[in-house]
Amino acid sequence: MPENPLTLFELNGLIKDSIKKSFPDSFWVVAEISELKVNVNGHCYLELIEKDAESEMMKARARATIWSSAFRMIRPYFETTVHTALSPGLKIMVKASVEFHELYGLSLNITDIEPSYTLGEMARQKQDVIDRLIREGVFDLNKQQELHRLPRKIAVISSQTAAGYGDFHDQLLHNPYGYKFYIRLFPAIMQGEEAEASIVSSMERVFRHEDFFDALVIIRGGGAQSDLSCFNGYWLASHIAQFSLPVLTGIGHEQDETVADMVAHTRLKTPTAVAEFLLAKFQEEDSFLYELSASLAEATRDILHDQGTRLMKLAFLIKPLIRSAMENSRKRLAIDAVILKNASRKVLSGARNASAMLQFRVTSSSKQFLLRNSHRISLVRNNLKFIIPSLFQQESFRLEMLASKNLYNDPQHVLKRGYSITLFRGKPLKNAGDVKEGDEIDTVLQQGRLKSQVTGNNEQ
Repeated sequence: MPENPLTLFELNGLIKDSIKKSFPDSFWVVAEISELKVNVNGHCYLELIEKDAESEMMKARARATIWSSAFRMIRPYFETTVHTALSPGLKIMVKASVEFHELYGLSLNITDIEPSYTLGEMARQKQDVIDRLIREGVFDLNKQQELHRLPRKIAVISSQTAAGYGDFHDQLLHNPYGYKFYIRLFPAIMQGEEAEASIVSSMERVFRHEDFFDALVIIRGGGAQSDLSCFNGYWLASHIAQFSLPVLTGIGHEQDETVADMVAHTRLKTPTAVAEFLLAKFQEEDSFLYELSASLAEATRDILHDQGTRLMKLAFLIKPLIRSAMENSRKRLAIDAVILKNASRKVLSGARNASAMLQFRVTSSSKQFLLRNSHRISLVRNNLKFIIPSLFQQESFRLEMLASKNLYNDPQHVLKRGYSITLFRGKPLKNAGDVKEGDEIDTVLQQGRLKSQVTGNNEQ
């Protein structure tokens, strides 16, 4: 067994002394924030990492601490200069001393952060995103989308509770011009680590209704300037650049232009500016229609004036022509009347001659017909003298027979032979089924009438 072994505390003490001797000074270190937490005492605890430039694989990691006394000064200075909050994903240059604690191990004690490095790194990352979008040929795609002349149906991506969304909503729906808009909110997280993924997810939901909407508006308002880093992200910028609807941004900042602004169809400063832009589209259309109406009215007046002048000139030229034509027509009518009168006389004279000839022919023909048929007429007259008396005699006999038959069938004659007539409701009763039990019937005899009540019937 080895003699005099070290305890873990003793070993860590030796390590601590060695590190203190080897690293007596502070160092400027470049790293990426992987995790960041601030506890209730104001101390900031970070995990710093370094990734391989090509594979993005992690190749170094270290814990770091910014004590509250230093963090109170470092944080506001950094965020005011960089306009971005200290958060995971940022690359920073820190001044740190190497420390080793027997219980907590190795850590870096950060005493300062150089914001200019982060600014340069953010600018480099932003430019890398821009260059990548240009290489992929999508940087200007959304600008090529045609914005509807009157964009009424608007899809909005924003936070439902954001003041900027409320201003945008009220300004459009309660505009003083009476323009009608349809607005549908697709809620998203608009700041922080989850913002980029949340906005992209909402864009995908809007895409399902792309045929309905005229434009997509991405707005935020009321947040800090330091919360804009997500709008420089590649995935959000790529989705905006390639989106099937024109994208209008009103992210709420004036000094800096994000990549999302660059690739959008139209970049505006604030949500209110986006609303004003949409209202201006309608006002432009109103002005265009008013000017078009005025131009049309003026052109119509000019045409009517020109045509009126032309008609007056034509009337002046046509009036003597009409008089001449009417005079010629009167002369032709007078000539035609004389011709017609002479022709009518000839026709009437010819008709009288033809009528006289026809009358003569009819008279002559009638006399000849009577002469030819006089013998036949005489024979017919003699035959009628014998036939007519015979016919009268035959018809007289037939009438006497009919009178005798009618007398035989007379109801009074029938009653004399012992028959009777039964009446029901004043009409002859022919069928027993026409009465029912309790009905009253009349029986007519040769002398007198009988009233009876039906007690039953036997219909056969």
